Amino acid sequence: MHPSSPGVPSIGVVVLQPTPFCNINCTYCYLPQRNVRTQMRQDTVRTLFAKIFASRWRGEELTVIWHAGEPLVLPVSFYARAFAAIEALRPAELHLQHAIQTNGMLLTREWCDLFRAWRVGVGVSIDGPRRLNDEHRLSRKGGSTFDRTLAGIRLLREERVPFHVISVLTERSLEAPREMLEFYLAEGIEDVCFNVEESEGDHRSGLFAAADVQRRFRSFLAEFWKLSRQSGRIRFIREIDGMLPRIFRPEDPGLRNVQVEPFAMLNVDCQGNVSSFSPELLGLRNAAYADFIIGNIETDSLEDMRNSAAMLSMSRDIAAGVERCRRSCEYFSVCGGGAPVNKLTENGSFVSDRTAFCRLTQMVPTDLILEALERMEHDLNNDDLARAYGQLIPHAARSLRGGSGEDGDRNPRGEA
Repeated sequence: MHPSSPGVPSIGVVVLQPTPFCNINCTYCYLPQRNVRTQMRQDTVRTLFAKIFASRWRGEELTVIWHAGEPLVLPVSFYARAFAAIEALRPAELHLQHAIQTNGMLLTREWCDLFRAWRVGVGVSIDGPRRLNDEHRLSRKGGSTFDRTLAGIRLLREERVPFHVISVLTERSLEAPREMLEFYLAEGIEDVCFNVEESEGDHRSGLFAAADVQRRFRSFLAEFWKLSRQSGRIRFIREIDGMLPRIFRPEDPGLRNVQVEPFAMLNVDCQGNVSSFSPELLGLRNAAYADFIIGNIETDSLEDMRNSAAMLSMSRDIAAGVERCRRSCEYFSVCGGGAPVNKLTENGSFVSDRTAFCRLTQMVPTDLILEALERMEHDLNNDDLARAYGQLIPHAARSLRGGSGEDGDRNPRGEA
């Protein structure tokens, strides 16, 4: 989905923080207010979507992600009311998809009923087997979270609720691709997403500081990809399958990166404060950009937010950073200008280009995919290549034949 005309915003993703509170205390978490128990009011939900749906900026599709801290801290009844209110306001021609990212520890059959009824996309955060998960994903008392998260995953499978997992890769897990795969296979996990431990807010990544991390990440991903395809039981690897439509899109005129496009991604905290661009900016502090807040949905119009000083300055500097990427980086066609939050945290400025984050998450998967294709091209014609590649990588044959591509946001299936 692309903007209808140049310069006109097109809202494609709304990230909602129903509460900043989280029931666990991950050591790599960047969220500064995860002890605060404030909850989003239903009036805030209704006001937000009334303004979005009435706006000329809405497109034909909208993804609504409930995220940051732990969404399931709030009761099922909160989401039942919120979903019903949004549905009552939704224009008939607009397709809307809800998604929730959870640590899984609070899942019950009642949650499963809600997810099925509203066809909610569910992501569960777990960092692999116990020894890797419990390195960073700790309870508030410093204990293990593994058993309760795994119980939630098993409940989703028992209740036949589709889900994916997001695992944060640290220095230790990079050495264990086979162990990670064996864990997923043992638990019937078919859809896998990897987040690298990154520097965001006050958190500084131990992974980024490690020696030779790009080579090690490449080795991990190549081995995991090979072993998972051999197993025949992993359906989706985001870092590979999610990248394919960005690489093979012969009929797509361009890539959309919702993190660099003003208002393409709208982020709203529990008090109605609004930001745009990278969702991680919401809640961070920066005097030069008014803490990244462009207004409040209760009191300000979308037009007022678009013209706010914070929005204008962020838009200017992020666009300048995208232009630097366009001029200097051969991976721009698959990335679309990177993630502003990583540029600011790693490089100290939006007006910058490559980051450690993009070297791992964009460059390494692209290189692996192109090298796999080159190995096939020597022996196969185009039709045979499409068939062979489709067997090796699900979705590839469709993409090679000109199928529709993914939007260029860094994690369309949700964040850990």
